[in-house]
Amino acid sequence: MFEEKRRIWLRSRQWARVDFDVIGFFLGWLMLMDPGVVAGQTSSCPGIHVTILNIRNGIGTVDCALFDSPNGFPRDVLRSAMRVVVMKVPNTRARCDFEGLHSGTYALVVLHDENMNAKVDTNWLGVPKEGYGFSNDPKAAFRAPSFSNASFVYDGKTLDLTITLRY
Repeated sequence: MFEEKRRIWLRSRQWARVDFDVIGFFLGWLMLMDPGVVAGQTSSCPGIHVTILNIRNGIGTVDCALFDSPNGFPRDVLRSAMRVVVMKVPNTRARCDFEGLHSGTYALVVLHDENMNAKVDTNWLGVPKEGYGFSNDPKAAFRAPSFSNASFVYDGKTLDLTITLRY
């Protein structure tokens, strides 16, 4: 199992040159997923609660990655995201909950990995074919947004965010 994950991770590095390879979400989700975070649950507990809208179909997974620094944002999920939530697509909306967080500045990346191949599929121009979204909804014209464009301040209480996927 580890060798297969390593092979997938190495294969994903080929796509690092494409700015829109924003996530290799599925690559390390087992290692990064916090067992205290249950996706799709409603909660009034302190934390960052993300509602994902505009999921085009019920195929594949929705992957949410939370970053607490610009290091590796948004491409290097395996080494840089502080938490990742991966779930089967329930319908046209989903919810990711990140609880037990300290106050600070964070940024989110969300991917609808329809074919569950652990990478962002792109066309010949490098434009994603699968749904993607970022906190603050920055416009990603020809490249992925920076951490500062997608970041937000979390005060340690309950924060509800909404991310609408683009295809």
